[in-house]
Amino acid sequence: MGDPKKQRKKYTTPKFPWQAETLQAELKLIGEYGLRNKRELWRYTTMLSKFRSNARSLLSKPPEERGLLENQLLSRLKRMGVLMEDAVLDDVLDLSVEDLLERRLQTIVYRKGLAKTPYQARQLITHGHIAIGDRRVFSPGYLVMKDEEEAVTYYYKSPLADPSHPLRQSIGKTEKPEIKSGG
Repeated sequence: MGDPKKQRKKYTTPKFPWQAETLQAELKLIGEYGLRNKRELWRYTTMLSKFRSNARSLLSKPPEERGLLENQLLSRLKRMGVLMEDAVLDDVLDLSVEDLLERRLQTIVYRKGLAKTPYQARQLITHGHIAIGDRRVFSPGYLVMKDEEEAVTYYYKSPLADPSHPLRQSIGKTEKPEIKSGG
């Protein structure tokens, strides 16, 4: 088993990490989504790889065997907001890592206009200024479910909850980023 206090690695590294195209693509995603390091990117790449692997194995099974497992996988991805409601198993194979990165709390805070930049969104989350409903969330990498997305706001005890706070005044003056639709 292993020591329960010791975290397991939740990512796999790229097979060819020093290819110029790989490096450029990773740096672009890190800058666009405000990730701290490549391990965060690799974590979501591995998660996507597992979803796609499950979908491929289900597609190879006969229809009567895959029914329940297919519904479980699709309903999980639909609750996360990664897939549309009318999606089928083939749509899982079309997912990209950007679809998962769009569901992170840090990205949603930035897209909703609660922060000027993805990096500021990360700072607001780690300092405890952002909540989902009444619950404070301190993890920028938290995957926000589709039904939780509307409840993302400033924490009610945070000084930023006051609309006259200087930081909120400066955020309101900048133009808000475009919001991508999930799926």
